[in-house]
Amino acid sequence: MPDTATLAVPDPVTLADALRVTGDPGFDRWKEQIRRTGGCASPLHLSGWTRTKDLATGEILHEYSTATEPGGRLRIACGNRRASRCPACAYTYAGDTYHLIRAGLAGDDTKGVPATVRDHPRVFATFTAPSFGPVHNRPGNRPCRCGTTHPEDSPQLGTPLDPDTYDYPAAVLFNNHAGDLWRRYTNRLRREVAARAGLSQRELKEVCRISYGKVAEFQRRGAVHFHAVIRIDGPAGADDPPPAWATHTLLTDAVKAAAIHHYTTVTTPRTGGQPARTLRFGEQLDIRPIKALGAGEELTEQAVASYVAKYATKAAETTGTLDRRIGELAELDRHDIPDHTRRLIRACRDLDRAYPERRLWAWAHMLGFRGHFSTKSRRYSTTLGALRQARADYRATEQRQLLGLPEDQETVLILADWQYAGSGHSPGESWLAATRAIVNTCGS
Repeated sequence: MPDTATLAVPDPVTLADALRVTGDPGFDRWKEQIRRTGGCASPLHLSGWTRTKDLATGEILHEYSTATEPGGRLRIACGNRRASRCPACAYTYAGDTYHLIRAGLAGDDTKGVPATVRDHPRVFATFTAPSFGPVHNRPGNRPCRCGTTHPEDSPQLGTPLDPDTYDYPAAVLFNNHAGDLWRRYTNRLRREVAARAGLSQRELKEVCRISYGKVAEFQRRGAVHFHAVIRIDGPAGADDPPPAWATHTLLTDAVKAAAIHHYTTVTTPRTGGQPARTLRFGEQLDIRPIKALGAGEELTEQAVASYVAKYATKAAETTGTLDRRIGELAELDRHDIPDHTRRLIRACRDLDRAYPERRLWAWAHMLGFRGHFSTKSRRYSTTLGALRQARADYRATEQRQLLGLPEDQETVLILADWQYAGSGHSPGESWLAATRAIVNTCGS
């Protein structure tokens, strides 16, 4: 959420605009709109109307128009998952991700996942990027290779010891192909599980299913790695028990073997003066079994769900890059972009000419990564869409009860006309909305 220190003393322009907003006759209604968006940093503005009629009698049961709203607009939350763009909506997204991941670990009848899923073999695995050159780090209690013991917040951490020999092209190409690597990995994992069970691929589908939920995270060096919950189910999914041979040991062994197999690679073509490169996950692979809360293990269902949710709202901006697409390299001069990140962005621009189909320049603000940050297999648990729909249905029911409208929607006719009318806040509105978001969070 927003840093209270940055909200304490606004600049004179922002303060003057905030006073204008608070002095407006429609301020109370504006506050109510902001409360309903959760303090969204860049709400969408709609103009229009809606009318609810009784189908049998034609009686108008309810009418609403934005003509009476502040500025003639209704503000709704933007829904952006990035904490750098909208802390309030990212907070909601992280909460949804937490419940999605936890439902697939501990079960939740309201989300269609039985509690028996806890008995299925499941592990938490972290897949890292390979080395592109030595970087400044904190190897335990020992000093870095540069001879310095870096503090945890040192800006040097993750930057190359020698930028001139660091393989920047390979680094951005790995990010760009990370999604392809993951698809190859999941295909190989099924084969590894089948081999250990003494089954063919077709026979495996008849007795079990591999389910997963994963999130991408940028390391300080600007390379993507994946955190994944991987589970063995019966053929129907979470509500189907896995076969007796499916154990944590078998799953752990298969997860590791699939990661290092020669099939789990992507080879880029030799073109545009660039050599052919074989991209694969790094040698550092962490695989740990997940236990229920109270089972004496540090890695519990709640801990894993919280960890995944934490990174679901972050992206490459944690490395110092911009959180939006870059028009031209000269744009970097207007921002405080670290040299290492700047070189990665420049590598995207240069490689875009050699691999136009990979759209590296379009994704330069993501250091080449073009995949989804949070993904899951079909049967892992519920979906983010289902969670959002449940929240929308709850609010719709609450609104119908407040207005005294019929619960049976088949007896009414709803007419509506909505148009997009803009987005965002003025400086004063932005400051007031962020303050409101802090109040809502602290009070929840």
